[in-house]
Amino acid sequence: MISLFRRKTKSYGNVLPITVDMHSHLLPGIDDGCKSFDESIGLIKELIALGYKKLICTPHIMGDFYRNTPEIILGKLDQLNDIIKQLGLDIELGAAAEYYLDESFMERINKTEQLLCFGKEKYVLFETSYMNASPHLENVIFMLQSLGYTPVLAHPERYVYLFENYKQKLHELHKKGVLFQVNINSLSGYYSRPSKKIAEYLIDEELVSFLGTDMHGQRHFDFLLKSRETNYYKKALSQQLLNNKLL
Repeated sequence: MISLFRRKTKSYGNVLPITVDMHSHLLPGIDDGCKSFDESIGLIKELIALGYKKLICTPHIMGDFYRNTPEIILGKLDQLNDIIKQLGLDIELGAAAEYYLDESFMERINKTEQLLCFGKEKYVLFETSYMNASPHLENVIFMLQSLGYTPVLAHPERYVYLFENYKQKLHELHKKGVLFQVNINSLSGYYSRPSKKIAEYLIDEELVSFLGTDMHGQRHFDFLLKSRETNYYKKALSQQLLNNKLL
């Protein structure tokens, strides 16, 4: 006898898979991501097996911790692309950066230095302190936009300072023209329960522009497999994500 109480599986119709990842730390040896070319290639092969066609590497640029420059990042990208070509891997590899909102980032903006960005809309991926809201956030958003960039806030679901009254704060940021990139692994509770809750809220409100792996290593990939099976991942795929427009 078929149970009347069997849980129904939610259906979101024919959804297209994500073929472009725009947040990863696959360039080895320059931040807290991959440590070697072997590790990078191993993860790239696994992402190819999941259907990814393009990977945009976004190493940290953060004050005195990760003092990366366009020259360092693009040089490492060239090295990794050479290996990919030698191995005959079917993947397009690009690079931008994940900028930390600190004094050095503000100096770059004030000096109108060319920022590492991606897409025709000149998307700039940035993050903030996890614990404390920056008093310069609104000014940075305005300045980026005035310079022709489109600000993309990395993993807004993870910022502790947004946990209280997050609904109002996130809507306010979105109205200012900030796009949101949610980490796929947030959907399986990898980071924290509050992060999972906020990620789900952003999807419910259709405020997510990008889903990213934020891939740092094998552990992230292992959880990615679980996260891709969640209903909220499938729900996000049914929305107007911008990932595949970067192909």
